[in-house]
Amino acid sequence: MDSGAPIGIGGYEERIIATVDELALYARDYPPLAPVTGLPVICLHGLTRNSRDFEIIAPRIAALGRRVIVPDMRGRGKSSNDPDPAHYVPAVYAQDVLKLMDQLQIPKAVFIGTSMGGLITLVIAATTQGRIAASVLNDVGPQVNTSGLSRIANYVGNVQPVATIEDAAEAIRATNGAAFPDRLDDDAFWIAFARRTFRVRDDGQFELDYDPHIALAFVDFDADAPAPDLMPYFQTLAKAPVLSLRGEHSDILTPEGVERMRSADAAVEAVTVEGVGHAPMLDEPDAWDAILDFLARVE
Repeated sequence: MDSGAPIGIGGYEERIIATVDELALYARDYPPLAPVTGLPVICLHGLTRNSRDFEIIAPRIAALGRRVIVPDMRGRGKSSNDPDPAHYVPAVYAQDVLKLMDQLQIPKAVFIGTSMGGLITLVIAATTQGRIAASVLNDVGPQVNTSGLSRIANYVGNVQPVATIEDAAEAIRATNGAAFPDRLDDDAFWIAFARRTFRVRDDGQFELDYDPHIALAFVDFDADAPAPDLMPYFQTLAKAPVLSLRGEHSDILTPEGVERMRSADAAVEAVTVEGVGHAPMLDEPDAWDAILDFLARVE
């Protein structure tokens, strides 16, 4: 398998590396604009998403002078599906990210993790030393709200195809409209959202761009049981600078969850992204301004 050889694409290079179990892992590699101003940034997407989630902010960060790596986690986008769905867990995803870093000769990076991507970041912090220079946790923390998980459990894995991109946009609006109440009537927003999250099949229909077997992680989900407490992982992560971003209407990261992070380490920065739920796109002014300021102050 090609071990990280680039394929020229406008604005970024495409990388494909082999995971430890020989699956193909795809990533976008945005080169920094000279001069280089800091360590590379690794952007990790959420449960049902892919590298296209960062297609707006990744070039912006590269323009600041930082290399940006944005993988499709296994089972998403252009990365291989896993024949064993039991591997669709943060511990395995973390192993994939570390292999990607090694193949691309990135010993240390700043991490931006959205939802599941933030959980992967926590696992990396807990299982390695010196790989994370700083981190942005986008609408996630060591304590996840079970009501939000229940909402996700109700729709993940439903990848029924639709006929047109407009139909795809309506499907996305139905499942994500509550997170973006100010954009409910913005058809262009939902079309763009659909293009990031759907793929075109050989028959011309559109389906969500992930392996539906990722839903098996929720088979034993119990809405009445407390979510795992990852505070020990967070305490390790917080040895380096941490920026917490929370959507104002989030049902995954509560205000209490943010305060718990801040009580564990007073140096943790916290910003609320107004008008959105789970999860901010990161190009919102509140989110982008916070990221811009944070990156200016870390390695």
